[in-house]
Amino acid sequence: MPEFVLYNAPQSTCSQRVRYTLNAKGLGFEEHKLDLFKGDQLHPDYLAINPNGVVPALLHHGRTVIDSAVIIEYLEDIHPETAPLRPLDPLLVAEMRSMMRFIDEVPTPAVRVPSYNLAFLPHFQSMSEAEFQALADSKPLRREFLLKMGRTGFPQAEMDEALGRLKRSIDRMAVWLEKSGGPWLMGRAISLADIAIMPVIVRMDDINLNHMWDAAPTVDRWLEAIRASAPFEATYYFGSLLTEKYPHLQQLKRPAARASA
Repeated sequence: MPEFVLYNAPQSTCSQRVRYTLNAKGLGFEEHKLDLFKGDQLHPDYLAINPNGVVPALLHHGRTVIDSAVIIEYLEDIHPETAPLRPLDPLLVAEMRSMMRFIDEVPTPAVRVPSYNLAFLPHFQSMSEAEFQALADSKPLRREFLLKMGRTGFPQAEMDEALGRLKRSIDRMAVWLEKSGGPWLMGRAISLADIAIMPVIVRMDDINLNHMWDAAPTVDRWLEAIRASAPFEATYYFGSLLTEKYPHLQQLKRPAARASA
């Protein structure tokens, strides 16, 4: 067995964090791409690896590490000398982790709401009510989220709340960049905090929510910088963006989208 085996899904924002970290550190890995709509993550063989029934999951020498935030910290723990992604100063490490906590509490769950409404809803609408209920019941970490969405999508109030949380996150990110001087959230060196928020910003740009940082050019420059980073292309191979898997989303793009979009 290879040293690292990654079970993930191309469009999964949490999977993208882990792929980027592995690529940044030059750690070769065997990739297993799960089709979430076919229920690969609920197969008994996968549930034996990750009983939460979500992606990603990383096997290191056959031992399991789950949860993307835990995995990327673990990779830094075991390979701190290769492409370091964490400051040496414990106070700065604490600051980075507080950023990551905010990212996991606010924008990461918020971006799922427009993502599901825009891209995934047709799949759920094709199910019967019983099939949808069974699907929700099979997902330990996503049951309430799916039931709140239902087969008709999240109501406008839920969308408005999610978009509000995303806007607050953009505002917070702009403050971090201003404080650090950029180009990264903590200054001149990229950190795990940048990797944590990367999939949210890339997803927002992909589904035409990039207008939220029209007044924050530092966020746009950050996005350009991470797209230009060496691990990005390998991480976002074709099919990783929602607009690549769901071509109907291309019509959401603004006619005058920025060149980097």
